[in-house]
Amino acid sequence: MSTFTLKGSDPSCTVHLTDNLTKASLENFPAFKNWIATLQHSLSLQQDKDHTFHSAPYKLRKIDVQAADWFGEKKLGFVKLQAEVTNDNEEWLPGAVFLRGGSVGMLIILQPDDVEEGTETDKHVLLTVQPRIAAGSLALAELPAGMLDDGTFSGKAAQEIFEETHLEVPENHLINMTDLALSNVTTSPFTQKGLEEVKKDGKDVKVDGKDVRLDGKDVKKDEKDIKKAGKDLREKLQNAMYPSPGACDEFIPLFLYQKRVPRSELDGWRGKLTGLRNEGEKITIKLVKLEELWKEGGRDAKALAALALYEGLKREGKT
Repeated sequence: MSTFTLKGSDPSCTVHLTDNLTKASLENFPAFKNWIATLQHSLSLQQDKDHTFHSAPYKLRKIDVQAADWFGEKKLGFVKLQAEVTNDNEEWLPGAVFLRGGSVGMLIILQPDDVEEGTETDKHVLLTVQPRIAAGSLALAELPAGMLDDGTFSGKAAQEIFEETHLEVPENHLINMTDLALSNVTTSPFTQKGLEEVKKDGKDVKVDGKDVRLDGKDVKKDEKDIKKAGKDLREKLQNAMYPSPGACDEFIPLFLYQKRVPRSELDGWRGKLTGLRNEGEKITIKLVKLEELWKEGGRDAKALAALALYEGLKREGKT
């Protein structure tokens, strides 16, 4: 079992590897690179006096890699590790992490072309029904999804739609719902008192060389002004849904694709087997009414999150 010191760590963080994992393999694993960069940035924010944990900051002290699963001989698939994150008061944060990287989920809404365009009438959603051994199921209904490899989310999403439904979708026809919803939403670990100190009357900040007074009434504008003044309060999370952040790094951008098709084509997808046989998956397509998605896909976090995003974005006129 080999070890190495994590680059840029302060205090020095020792990484313990398994016998089937090298330093280079771990450092080049996209899921690890994204996770460690995000975590180190979040920990660095504690240096600010207004941070919730400033008085007793938490530090990454050690990483024990417990298992590494490979897809074939050259592609690292999953890594299970235990991160030791404590402060000087011997308080700790749970650090069991299953690294698998990002995925994509697609809300595919199909509407017969014999109904009035621009309405919500008779809209249907495509769900996949497939074995999910981790859930103990051989027939779990969920939104079409897949793991991310190299390339953009949208490109991979379009590929997954084709692989799982045989629908060809140009990248520019996909709407990234999570990006639309979350691009102006931040996770801030700063205390309410700290924000009030920055925003209260009489406390000006320099923005483009001019004094700007922050009154706390327009939060988005205030945060923009604070950032310009050199006080960036934001963590660097993905614009995506995190289905199990208590133990897994997986993040899922959720895309929307809407298409009007002949009613006969909709009927043809019901009960049809699709999927690539060499992936070992038996995938059945299930066609459900949009208004019934909340219960037909109720065991799938992607489906529930996508439905909430779709309805919220429609209320704001963004879809």
